[in-house]
Amino acid sequence: MSTAAPELAPAPPRASHEPRAVCARCRRPEIVCYCRHLTSLETRTRVVLLQHPRERDVPIGTAHMASLCLPNAELHVGVHFRGSSALARALSDPARPAVLLYPGPGAIDVVRDPPPGPVTLVVVDGTWWQAKKLVRENPELAALPRYAFTPPSPSEYRIRREPHEAYVSTIEALVHVLGALEGDPARFEALLAPFRAMVEGQLEYAKTVHGARVRHAKLTPKPRALPRVPPALRDRESDVVCVVGEANAWPYRCAERATSAPDELVHWVAQRLGTGETFELVVRPEHALAPRTPSYVGLSEETLASGATIADLATRWREFVRDTDVVCSWGRYATSLFASTGAYLPADPIDLRQVARVFARGKVGTLDEFVARIAITPTLTPASPPGRAGMRLAQITGVARHLGAAARGEVQ
Repeated sequence: MSTAAPELAPAPPRASHEPRAVCARCRRPEIVCYCRHLTSLETRTRVVLLQHPRERDVPIGTAHMASLCLPNAELHVGVHFRGSSALARALSDPARPAVLLYPGPGAIDVVRDPPPGPVTLVVVDGTWWQAKKLVRENPELAALPRYAFTPPSPSEYRIRREPHEAYVSTIEALVHVLGALEGDPARFEALLAPFRAMVEGQLEYAKTVHGARVRHAKLTPKPRALPRVPPALRDRESDVVCVVGEANAWPYRCAERATSAPDELVHWVAQRLGTGETFELVVRPEHALAPRTPSYVGLSEETLASGATIADLATRWREFVRDTDVVCSWGRYATSLFASTGAYLPADPIDLRQVARVFARGKVGTLDEFVARIAITPTLTPASPPGRAGMRLAQITGVARHLGAAARGEVQ
């Protein structure tokens, strides 16, 4: 089939006081209605579009357009979908398990490795900020298996600015993903006919009607400035080692801390970003164990009491770490705690919390809050270190990968 954009007649002039007739189906002014270009496409895939409320009234949005072309699709508008019976049904269909179309760390390439059978494809629709919020505010979405793709060509969405040349509209994304899921990419090219008609119609309207505006201003986007992060995160992933240190720490105002019980390292875990290689060692406390330490670090008293010595830590850690490594932690506490043992630590460690502040251009809150903000989903595996340190290590490595990818222009 031809992929050329359809020709549209020039828009006739109208009096400024004359109300515009609007198509009840596509919700566009009749002068730029794209309904004659709509094609109904049956799919094995069940498509569930979750649209941010602010996107619902955007006249050049494409989620509604996609729902008109796909009989086996449903469109829901909102931010918080917890308790939604329609979404619950969609996420609990055993014949078509739900997956989330959402890029980022951990996402599977849907073209190279598609799911083995029919699925329910959940798609969040909105600006990138709005899409992140939808995933962040709905844990049931964040928990779904994630799939993504690399567009084979730049977006044709010339009437709306995308934050990066690799980003495409919702309907363009569905063309690529449904083609991969159903093994027939050419069939879904028909979804682009109304999309191209809308784009060309809007451009023609902007030329012929005085004062017509295009959302997001200039049609030629300016290159987006990439965030500033340490070069090691951007270019030397094989040398980046993320670390977490847990302490036996008495409360600040207690007598034990004031006299003879300073904070001491009891659990040290690390992961090399490039290979996934991990280091984990429990260190036996030399001072009295604070009552809350076992529950806080997630390790039993017996486990802590049978830990290694500081000398063991120094020897085994030196076998793992390299002189060229760059150590990353969330804040300075973990590396300061480790330095107090006298064991070797490569020079110039990176404080990911400070990097995150530069990335976010302001305060970032706790590690948990920043992980939710950038919409990554750390996961534990059987190989993950035990205790609280294991989850924090998964979070920190996720943050480091996200910041590095952002600096390379791979994510927003």
